[in-house]
Amino acid sequence: MEPILTTKDLSRHFGGVLAVNLVSLNVYDRQVHSIIGPNGAGKTTLINVITGRLGASEGQVLYQGRDITHRPVYERVRQGISRTFQITSIFMGLSVQENVRIAVQSHLGGSLSIFKPRGGLTEVNAKTGAILERVGLTDVNRQPANSLAHGDQRVLEVAIALAGDPKVLLLDEPAAGMSPAETDQISELISALGKEMAVVLVEHDMEVVMKISEHITVLHQGGVIARGTPREIASDKQVRDAYLGGDQWAPLTKI
Repeated sequence: MEPILTTKDLSRHFGGVLAVNLVSLNVYDRQVHSIIGPNGAGKTTLINVITGRLGASEGQVLYQGRDITHRPVYERVRQGISRTFQITSIFMGLSVQENVRIAVQSHLGGSLSIFKPRGGLTEVNAKTGAILERVGLTDVNRQPANSLAHGDQRVLEVAIALAGDPKVLLLDEPAAGMSPAETDQISELISALGKEMAVVLVEHDMEVVMKISEHITVLHQGGVIARGTPREIASDKQVRDAYLGGDQWAPLTKI
């Protein structure tokens, strides 16, 4: 099976600081591929380069076999690459439905006016409703986004990312700040999405990562120090020494 997304010796430096250093990885369709590492390892920078928000200093990004290294963000989104962010990025003053509906309209090429009569937006409304049902937000679709619990706000971000019918979905710390119940909810959603598309997950919660990932890449100081299955990563001494020692590792000893 050919990977849907590949990076080849991808690097990004900021002056004399090498934030991403010769990172090569293969992401496959219908798998959850997690990227882990300590703070400052280069995880978010790598995601930003893959999605085009930062330019690559060296190396390549290939999507479905095509070089997209220098393609703008909007082209990558149109081709099927969507993402969420570390910091919640939604329209807090709009309803849940309106947040998703605007994203759907944008991807379908229609007017972004939220005041357009609903009768002329049959396709948009149908797709919006389907996405909300898919992520479990139908019951709160009329509520303002700022009234949602933190976990539901993060789920709403995922819903917005799904508006573009992505083939590759990149999630940057979606479980950050969540309660245990909210973490379980987002984990189940990510796992389900990983059966439909390629999911690239950046996450610090190791129980989540080990539970739902098919493949893991470990970054340290901008470079790859390990790659493999959850079991392989759990037994890798270099990973333990660099990142996962002590109490953080204790819940994973049963893997």
